[in-house]
Amino acid sequence: MPAPACLLSVATASPPHERTQSDAVDAARGVFGPRFPAFERMIPVFHNAGVRARQLVMPMDWYLQPRGWPDRNEAFLAGALDLFCAAAQRALDEAGLKGADIDAIVSVTSTGVATPSLEARAMGRMGFRSDAARIPLFGVGCAGGATGLALAARLAAAEPGCKVLLVCVELCSLAFRLDEPSKTDIVSTAIFGDGAAACVLSGGGEGFARVTGRAEHTWPDTLDVMGWRVDPMGLGVILTRSLPPFVEEHVRPAMESMLGSQGLALDDVDRFICHPGGAKIIEAIEMAFGLGQGTLDHEREVLADHGNMSSPTVLFILDRARRAGLPVRSVVAALGPGFTASTVTLAAA
Repeated sequence: MPAPACLLSVATASPPHERTQSDAVDAARGVFGPRFPAFERMIPVFHNAGVRARQLVMPMDWYLQPRGWPDRNEAFLAGALDLFCAAAQRALDEAGLKGADIDAIVSVTSTGVATPSLEARAMGRMGFRSDAARIPLFGVGCAGGATGLALAARLAAAEPGCKVLLVCVELCSLAFRLDEPSKTDIVSTAIFGDGAAACVLSGGGEGFARVTGRAEHTWPDTLDVMGWRVDPMGLGVILTRSLPPFVEEHVRPAMESMLGSQGLALDDVDRFICHPGGAKIIEAIEMAFGLGQGTLDHEREVLADHGNMSSPTVLFILDRARRAGLPVRSVVAALGPGFTASTVTLAAA
């Protein structure tokens, strides 16, 4: 039996342009107010989102000008690469490694198109070896942090001593649109931000946690729950179902099944480390798992400080959880397009 993968480090990076939720309300009012008669009635969405601030890859004025797909993706290529390298370097430094020590790189993003992919563009800056394996993941959205972690752990465990770097980068703000405003666009403006996170995993050895299990569950006939639409303006958010009721009804049975495949039950988990889609999603998860209200404290803190950054968000939460001290067993969990739940089970070292 191969030794389980160990987590050696986790690190985060945020872009430079920070804006408060009040800034977001003012900008949204200027953009949506004249063309969306119900905008003022939707202001409570901003106040109830659980977000105090978020960081953006571009200055606010950039978003208030008409932008098509070429402009947005050009901004993605530059901003995502900088964040990729910042998060990756911090993770390597914490692990006491250099880019040349990495055997495989898993990069996760769903908010822009990069071909060659981000890890290829970072090769020279990071000093990665020319024979390092490159595994880019696209389209897993908010589940990408957990999905990427599971894949990186599988790669690391396949060979003793293998070093795998996982980097998740999302620039959700680039999907902010000025055309045909909808309720979904306003909700997105209230919750989404930009960020990156990275982990280094090793096949065996010492780390702050061991990966002891992983599982996924995709619900049938749920392709319309969330995703992107693509048109000449760029990416547009698709959210066609109310997620909190779906989470309350469906997530617990799926989690019980995923844990059961590892010989575990809900009561065997000391801490859930969950992607916070929004304040109401956090409450729905607590309700579904029978947790006390307020249990998912790191989730609320990260949402408040950074907004929903899609795939990196759950790694931001993992970073806070391990700094506070991981319990014996925790489960990293995230929901994303598909509609899919992805989990990774950790044992504190």
